[in-house]
Parts: sequence; structure tokens; C-alpha cells
Amino acid sequence: MQSALDARVLPRAAGHLPRGAGLLPRGAALETRELVDWARYVALHEAVRLPLIGGHRLTSLLARVATRRPVPERNRDLESAVRGRYWALLEADFDNARRGIYPRALLFDVPIARYAGNMPRFLLDAPRIVERISARNHRDLPAHVDLAAYPAYYRRTFHWQTDGYFSQHSAKLYDLGVELLFIGMADVMRRQALAEVVRRKARGQVRLLDVGAGTGRFLLQAASTLPGSKLCGVDLSPWYVSYARDLLDDDRLESPSPPEIDVANAESLPYADNSFDVVTCIFVLHELPRRVRRNVLAEMRRVLAPGGLLVLEDAAQPSDSLELMPALAQFSKDMHEPYFDDYQADDLGALLSEHGFDAIATSAHFVAKVVSGTKALARGRRGLIH
Repeated sequence: MQSALDARVLPRAAGHLPRGAGLLPRGAALETRELVDWARYVALHEAVRLPLIGGHRLTSLLARVATRRPVPERNRDLESAVRGRYWALLEADFDNARRGIYPRALLFDVPIARYAGNMPRFLLDAPRIVERISARNHRDLPAHVDLAAYPAYYRRTFHWQTDGYFSQHSAKLYDLGVELLFIGMADVMRRQALAEVVRRKARGQVRLLDVGAGTGRFLLQAASTLPGSKLCGVDLSPWYVSYARDLLDDDRLESPSPPEIDVANAESLPYADNSFDVVTCIFVLHELPRRVRRNVLAEMRRVLAPGGLLVLEDAAQPSDSLELMPALAQFSKDMHEPYFDDYQADDLGALLSEHGFDAIATSAHFVAKVVSGTKALARGRRGLIH
């Protein structure tokens, strides 16, 4: 139910502020309005973080009891590293909004009411998850679903979540579970991929595809940042696609062309060559076997226009976050993440280079990384093809 990273490190690390943290972003000279916004922003994350820490400790206790695991020894160096990264991400997020990279309103876009409404369902579901962990039963999937229609690697209960990706129940609890996993920082980390899109792609209307769109949270943020753009998403789970469509509809996006999300396998994207200016893929590749990971990357490159931008965001790796390795090494053992260890050895920057991308850039954000690169221009052409 919980990983070494979240259940044992994040609550302790994020539960104590370094001296001066939360008072002022480092190196920033803020005006009065910005000071007020920074105080509101920190207060919001504190209001979210504290109950999530309590939830972490309760669920990790239940998981330890179910699996008869001893209380782990503290790693204070690891806690210090995570704590510093936590506050560095908040500062970077606030600075991005301050500089107009994405709307300031996104800083405060935390659907607390939706999460609170799903909390009873989450608590009722917890005993089933604990039982699944105890039995190591990663094949506990809905009997009425035709599993043969899905790839073998996909037919499992990733993160021990009930129904895997095969139910509306799973889709409804996913965002709450991920925010619990990351102490309320999941959307903040997603925004760093969005910032990379804005920084590396000239502002204006773009054609963007999000591969593995899940519940649609990234597309929701992209819609407010890239008005007038053609935004598309694909996901293999029809239940998650249905949930994402409802989410975007409920938000009543004021756009002549709201995001379109369809069911599709990322190994065979339903788009013509050179269809998009930007392709994003967020927290997907670590759940794919190595062969599939390369197939998906090849497909993303195929549908990307020459000169177009690919932005990947996923879990930190040794090349950029060596200080997190004690936690990341334990992750696949505590969670059901069968391809995570191989992902750790399959550096994303090197993977983009292997697939012919240029101008590759990597940046670390809390317990994640963002890697971007451009598809080589067709000979004799400049700029993006529209």
C-alpha cells in the first residue's frame, strides 16, 4: 500500500521544516501581493500535507502489521535530502507562476472537496488493499472484465490498488491515492512538465498529445496554460478515460476546442505521422517493460512533427538523484511495481538519445525528473510544422 519512499521517508522529511523554509522563497525579492500569495500557497500545502502525513502513518502501520515487517531504521540523510527537495519544488512552482509560465490560479487548484468526498470510499477500501498486500495477490482483478483484450504487463494491481486500472472505482480513488503517496505534491510535479513545454516551445497555440493521460489532471492544467491549443490525450483504461472526460466537462473549460481523450494503446497511437507539436508522457514509463517502453517512445516520436518537443516526467533515477536511491531501491519491493527496477537502470536521457532526439535536457523535481528533447528537423525545414 505504501512504499519506502512515501510511508517511511516523506512523512518524516516533509513533517519538519528547515530553518526559514516556508517564510520566503530563496533568492526572491517579492512585492506585497506576491508575499501574500506565497503565504497563502504555503498555508494551503500545509493544510493538505498535515492530514496526509497522518494518513501515511496509519496506512504504513496497517501494511507493516499485515506483512509482519519490522519498523525500519531511520535514514536521516535521506530525510534531509527529501525535505530539501520538497521545499525546492514549492519554490520553483511558485516562481513559475510568478514569472507567468503558467497561471497563478494553478497554485491554488487543489480539489480538496473532491478528495474529501472520496476519503470515505478510500478508507473502506483500505482493508482490501492490506489483504492484497499480505497475500501478494497482484492478480486480484475484476472477473467481469475481458482481460485478454489488454497486454499481459497491464493485467495486474499496480500499487496494490483495487481493480488495477480496470474500474471506475479505481479511477475515482486514483488522484487521492497519488496525492497521499506524494504528500500533496503530485499536481505540483506535473506542472514542472508543463513548465518545460512553455519554456522550450514558443508561446501560442500548439497541438499537444498526452500519452497515458490517466484521470486528465495534466490536460486540465495544460488547458488553462495553453489557451486555443489542440489538446489530446490517450489512455489504455476506458474507465480512466471516462473519468477524465467527466473531470474536464465538470470543469467547464472555456475553450472552443476542449481536450479530447480517447482509449488507445500507446504502442499503436491512432494518429498520423507528424501530427503533434508537443508530446508529453507523465509517470507512465516506469510501469512498462523495457521492450514496451521503447515501442511507446518510438510511437511518440512518430507522431511528433519534425522540430517538435517531447517531454517525459517520471520517477527520479540514479543519474540525477543519487541521494534518493536508498528509498527508490525499496520502492518496487513494497509497492507492486514489477518494472521499476529495470526503469531505474534505463536512464531517460540516454533513452531519448538512443531514439534520435536532440537538445536533451534533464531536471530533478522532488522525487521526479523531467527529461525533454526535440525531434530532428526534416532536411531543409526550420521550425515546427503546422
